[in-house]
Amino acid sequence: MKEYVEPAEGKLGILIPGLGAVATTLIAGVEAVRKGLAKPIGSLTQMGNIRLGKRTEDRYPKIKDFVPLADLNDVVFGGWDVYADNVYEAAMKAKVLEAGLLNSIRPELEALVPMKAAFDKRYVKNLDGTNIKTFTTKKDLAEQVREDIRNFKAKNGCSRAVMVWCGSTEIYMKQSAVHESIEAFEAGLENNDEHISPSMIYAYAALKEDVPYVNGAPNLTVDIPAIVELAKETGNPIAGKDFKTGQTLMKTILAPGLSARALGVRGWFSTNILGNRDGLVLDDPENFKTKEVSKLSVLDEIFRPDANPDLYSELYHKVRINYYPPHGDNKESWDNIDIFGWLGYPMQIKINFLCRDSILAAPVALDLALFTDLAKRAGMTGIQEWLSFYLKSPQTAEGLRPEHDIFKQLMKLQNTLRHMMGEDLITHLGLDYYQDLVDSIQ
Repeated sequence: MKEYVEPAEGKLGILIPGLGAVATTLIAGVEAVRKGLAKPIGSLTQMGNIRLGKRTEDRYPKIKDFVPLADLNDVVFGGWDVYADNVYEAAMKAKVLEAGLLNSIRPELEALVPMKAAFDKRYVKNLDGTNIKTFTTKKDLAEQVREDIRNFKAKNGCSRAVMVWCGSTEIYMKQSAVHESIEAFEAGLENNDEHISPSMIYAYAALKEDVPYVNGAPNLTVDIPAIVELAKETGNPIAGKDFKTGQTLMKTILAPGLSARALGVRGWFSTNILGNRDGLVLDDPENFKTKEVSKLSVLDEIFRPDANPDLYSELYHKVRINYYPPHGDNKESWDNIDIFGWLGYPMQIKINFLCRDSILAAPVALDLALFTDLAKRAGMTGIQEWLSFYLKSPQTAEGLRPEHDIFKQLMKLQNTLRHMMGEDLITHLGLDYYQDLVDSIQ
């Protein structure tokens, strides 16, 4: 497959709907890294290594030196937001990064002014957007976003672009008839169908402009037949959904360990407090339901109660998110886990995770943008399940159960990169190191 990976030549535009805490932390972080003011901690594309060949070969390059990723110096940011604040102003209001760091890159951040957003308050009731587009039909709105993409690429001299949704969680929505095909979807745009949300409009516009799309929220966006079909038709990668940070990250690390040791789980109670814009949006029950569905699916898929009834058939899983303005972007989560071991004897695990939501999400958004651009240049179209490592509710082919075990997800990601570059896949079997054992079982 190696010969089909096009080089990362020219500038890469990273287009972001939603220039809030996550996006401004990402943009400011990349600017700080480019100036040598900080390190891109948490980014696998920048800091991670990958093993190649046998352990005895001791080949362990940085991922960015192994696959042809876009260089951070060739990245150009742009985006849309419901508020007119430039990225410096938005980052100062988000209060994720220290003012001293932001002031050291202030000119670069002030130059980034959001385009007017494709916004509809019905889908995010707790926000009052002022920097928004006017339109007659959703088709007209999609055309305006497409024009924004074209203008951005031309103005910034971008040879290619990707779009990463960093906007708010929309109200809960189920798949309906308008989502079944491109034809039905485009008719729905003309008819202002209520089942077409702003995030779907961005995804449609991106793919029509030959731009890959990543869904960083739990919205029903690219995981509908119409958008999957459009991605394949236009030859673009798509990935979703919902950046895996905070409490769910901990679950996908801890739950596989419990399952691996055949320890039972009777209950897992999770609660969070969060005070940023995401917390405000999730304070509405309809928006919270979208997030809840995304977060609840993780444990069932890891523990598989149907296959392990003695261990997990009584599992009770509850998730709560509470809006608490004093904490700002500093999310605090508590988990109470009731487990049982040998002969059914009960035990408990308590987790108190004081994390920084956007500090965890920013490198995830960066990696997804760079890897999706790589996938595009490698000719990989449609659903990119190998990027599940970064996502709470991974998108898969129809009828295929998602894999939530973060260690299996990492193996899949690394093997995809090895395959892409013509290297041997690694299974970790390792029998060839013990020839006498191999001979004894033949």
